[in-house]
Amino acid sequence: MPNNIPRRRFLQTVSAAAASAVALPVFAAEPQQQIKAYCIDYNWYHNGQDGFAKPGTWADADPAEHVRWFKDLGCNTMQTFCVSCNGYAWYKNGIVPEQPGLKHDFLPEVVQLCHKEKMTVFGYFCIGANPRWRELHPDEIYPKITPTYIPLTNRYLDYLASAVEDAVKKTGIDGFMVDWLWNPCKGFQNPWTPVNQWLPCEQTMYAELMDEKFPGIDKVTAQQTDEFRKRSINRCWKRIHEAAKGTSKNCLIWLSCHELYKPEIADSQVLKEVDWLLNEHGDIKTLREVVTKIGKHTQLLTCLANWNKQDPVKMVRDAAESGLNIGLYGFCKPAKDSPLPLPVQTFLSKPVESFQGDERNLAVLARVYNGLALEYTAERR
Repeated sequence: MPNNIPRRRFLQTVSAAAASAVALPVFAAEPQQQIKAYCIDYNWYHNGQDGFAKPGTWADADPAEHVRWFKDLGCNTMQTFCVSCNGYAWYKNGIVPEQPGLKHDFLPEVVQLCHKEKMTVFGYFCIGANPRWRELHPDEIYPKITPTYIPLTNRYLDYLASAVEDAVKKTGIDGFMVDWLWNPCKGFQNPWTPVNQWLPCEQTMYAELMDEKFPGIDKVTAQQTDEFRKRSINRCWKRIHEAAKGTSKNCLIWLSCHELYKPEIADSQVLKEVDWLLNEHGDIKTLREVVTKIGKHTQLLTCLANWNKQDPVKMVRDAAESGLNIGLYGFCKPAKDSPLPLPVQTFLSKPVESFQGDERNLAVLARVYNGLALEYTAERR
């Protein structure tokens, strides 16, 4: 967008022109409002660096600027962070140490500002990985396995439950996303490689979960291992659910999962009880298949993100035509030198086809969320 065009005038011009174009299908039938969600993902380094963002990255993020960007995108739901993957919190004076150098009491301030705009706010907890936990409890982790390396021991669940309760009490969030709800595994996709080398802590877990003595590393069967892993997930979920709902009965729990067909999730209590369920892989086929396994109250969402390689135009149309009231969600990293991505107007100033990756996803979502057509002509600038 040319720098000399005011933002409001620009959006008004685009909106007026869009009215004459072919619009996307209407997503939600009243009275239920369609979920239009997004996340600026503070979990990861930008620009191809490996691993989780180091503690304190983007600690100067401004809540007001953050919320303004989401409002410009047209969101009614913001997903941000209670504790991001590096193990540090995005609010002050909690039981989990805050991001070093945290300038604002970020999450509570975001909640206050979003609620003024009638936006729902979700925090976030990563279950299967936490570098701070790894440093504090090296006896209860797999040191050389990624991405998920934390056995879901009672000690870890005590920590997790207390962190959930604390965040719900102190920040005002409407709910939180649960991510990486897995037992330790070497990889997520092709092959998805679970591990059980039976650390001493896992042998203790086995006795707790299976109501029998651990039979020995050489004697435990594949069937016993599979059942152990399912029970481990269910116990973890129960602690999360009790901590959240026991603190606020209205707290919503949102599960993000990219492999909903895996037995330890597909056959779990999680799908029956979770409030929001995101297929991070993004395909609508999987959501159709999971409908019979979820609770009657569960809200389905699909995901636009660079990693899953979904065609954003096709995906939003498939979601609209599915008859399942599927909410939309996307996420991306901040810009290279900023806690925020590029301004939303950037993604409205050129045709969708001129963008790639997450920027193309944003160009589509910005149009859908603001009620604009996907088509673009030079006259609309």
